[in-house]
Amino acid sequence: MTTISAPTSDTSATAPVRGRRLSVAPMMDWTDRHCRVFHRQITRHTWLYTEMVTTGALVYGDVERHLRFNEEEHPVALQLGGSDPADLATSAKLGQQWGYDEINLNCGCPSERVQKGAFGACLMAEPQLVADCVKAMRDAVTIDVTVKHRIGIDQSESYDFVRDFVGTVADAGCTTFIVHARNAILKGLSPKENREIPPLKYDFAYRLKRDFPDFEIIINGGIKTEAEIDLHLQHVDGVMLGREAYHNPYLMAGFDQRYYGAETPIQSREDVLRAMIPYISAQLAKDGGKGLKLNTITRHMLGLMQGLPGARQFRQTLSDARQLAAGDPQLLLRALQRHPLAA
Repeated sequence: MTTISAPTSDTSATAPVRGRRLSVAPMMDWTDRHCRVFHRQITRHTWLYTEMVTTGALVYGDVERHLRFNEEEHPVALQLGGSDPADLATSAKLGQQWGYDEINLNCGCPSERVQKGAFGACLMAEPQLVADCVKAMRDAVTIDVTVKHRIGIDQSESYDFVRDFVGTVADAGCTTFIVHARNAILKGLSPKENREIPPLKYDFAYRLKRDFPDFEIIINGGIKTEAEIDLHLQHVDGVMLGREAYHNPYLMAGFDQRYYGAETPIQSREDVLRAMIPYISAQLAKDGGKGLKLNTITRHMLGLMQGLPGARQFRQTLSDARQLAAGDPQLLLRALQRHPLAA
């Protein structure tokens, strides 16, 4: 497993990569590079997204820390947070240089901290600014530039609001829109409440596809089962899973065969665990004892046995502080041995 630790010398663009039929949403503190490698052991074709990276972190911060990733994560997209076209163009160019397959602009995060930076969901109130940002990024790179957004903000509940937003941004050349089918309430609700309280309006995403048939419309929000995915794919081009993919990652085990026509066998949970051991060993060795702890990686794996008898024992073993402190990747197999699957 090769970690990309520096930009590729060839910065010319690859052709846009299509096929975002299934994807895992960008989730702060969750979808880091270790989580994405874990998910990649379960599904080879589902698109993976980084946590949101702010333009300030790239323009003024440690670029390698924020952009390094592992070669096997492809296809992988970099999500950016920002509202300054020049800074976004610089950050997008860095993302392309480091090998990402897509640049995604966050127009959906409702947190007050993000609003103070004048980006996230509050950008939906300024569609022309979003269009300017998209144009600046598209001028800087030749990989796909996409936008993730809500269907409205605060009390703007008319379909016309999101339709006009998409239309304005599309004029800048964006053709892929990831639609979190809820309003964002900018004041009074926490990010968690914003994922649960505003009602889902999937029909808004369906209408966007009907009104913009040539665009790639991907739906997001509250989707948990293959039956739900199948229903949505009758109306839109793709489905993005959020917290269900994190808490119940083995849901994705059949995605390659079901949605991409892959003929490779489905990996068992034991296969997934065994595949992660050399990766973990390499990461711990590379770190050289400078701070990377075993649970930095294993915390993303706690849901692998979700819904099965013995899932609690599995989580308990992977969360055992004494065993984690020992830094032995074989802990994964010891956790498996405590699970009925090992019997």
